Amino acid sequence: MFKKSILTAALLTITAMSAQAAPTHVDAKIAKYKSAPGVAGNLGSIGSDSLNNLMTYWAEGFKKKYPNVNIQIEGKGSSTAPPALIAGTAQLGPMSREMKSSEIEAFEKKYGYKPTKIGVALDSLAVFVNKDNPIKSLSLDKVDAIFSKTHKRGGADVTTWGQLGVTGKLAKMPISIYGRNSASGTYGYFKEHALSKGDFKNSVKEQPGSASVVEGVAKDIGAIGYSGIGYTTSGVRAVPLSAKEGGKVAEANYGNVLNGSYPMSRMLYIYVAKKPGQPLPKVVEEFLRYALSKEGQEVVVKDGYDPLPAKMVDAQLKALK
Repeated sequence: MFKKSILTAALLTITAMSAQAAPTHVDAKIAKYKSAPGVAGNLGSIGSDSLNNLMTYWAEGFKKKYPNVNIQIEGKGSSTAPPALIAGTAQLGPMSREMKSSEIEAFEKKYGYKPTKIGVALDSLAVFVNKDNPIKSLSLDKVDAIFSKTHKRGGADVTTWGQLGVTGKLAKMPISIYGRNSASGTYGYFKEHALSKGDFKNSVKEQPGSASVVEGVAKDIGAIGYSGIGYTTSGVRAVPLSAKEGGKVAEANYGNVLNGSYPMSRMLYIYVAKKPGQPLPKVVEEFLRYALSKEGQEVVVKDGYDPLPAKMVDAQLKALK
C-alpha cells in the first residue's frame, strides 16, 4: 500500500467519494487547465509500461493545445526512467513505483540535487484470474504461496487451484503464472508488497508489458497474473484481496483505494529533474499541470485508473513551484 501520509489530508474531505465502487467523474474542486503562452519544443518520456497508455492519452490532449510541441513516449518499464533522466534523454520519467535509494543517489551524483516526484494517478494493483475462474478472494499470504519460491509470508507452496478451495475440473489443474520482467515497476512493487521481497518462482511466465499479462490470463482458464487495474479487459477478473489470511477482503476499486482497505494500492508517478528554487522548463511544467488538471484527471478515469482527489492534486502542484 502506498504511504498512508499521502492520503491523510485528502481523506478528511472525501468520505462521500470513497463510497464509490469506481470513479465516474473527478473531484469538482480540481481546476480546469488553462493554456499558457509560448509553449513549444520537444518533450521526451521514458519509463513505466503501466503508465504508457495514460502518457499517450495525455500527450494527445496536450498536443491539441500546443501543436508546436513534439512528444516522444517510450514505455518499457519503470527501471528505464532513472537512467533516462540522468542521461538527459527524457525530461519525463513515469514510474509505477518510487525510485530506489540507489537510483536517487545516481541522479544526485549527476545533478547535485534529488529528483522531484509528482503523483499523477492512483492504482489498485490487481491480481487477475480468467473470467470463468470462480475463486472468490485471496489473501496476500496465498498470493505469495502461488507466485513465490521463498514464501517469506510463511505459507506452504500452492500449485493447483484445488489447494485454494476451487472445485470441479479446475481443482486439479495446475496454476499457470503470468508476471512482468524485472525492468517493470509493477514487478518491483509486487515483489516487495505481495511477496515480502521474496523471489518469484522460476515457472512465472515473464511478459514485456501489462497487456501481455492480461491477455495470457484471458486465454487460459488456469492462469493468474498481476498488473495495474487500468489494463482490465472483459476476459479477466480482479480477485478481491485481504492483507492476511482470514483478514477483511476488499475489492480492487476506487473507494477501497481511498480508504486504505485494498492492500495493493499505489500512487503512479512522473519524475522530473527540477533544480531547487528554479522553475522547470515551460513545456515540462505545463505537461504536468495538464495531467493534474480536471481534463487530465478525466483522462485517468478514461484509462481505467483512479483520479487524485483535489487535496492530493494541490499537494503535487506545490512540488512544481
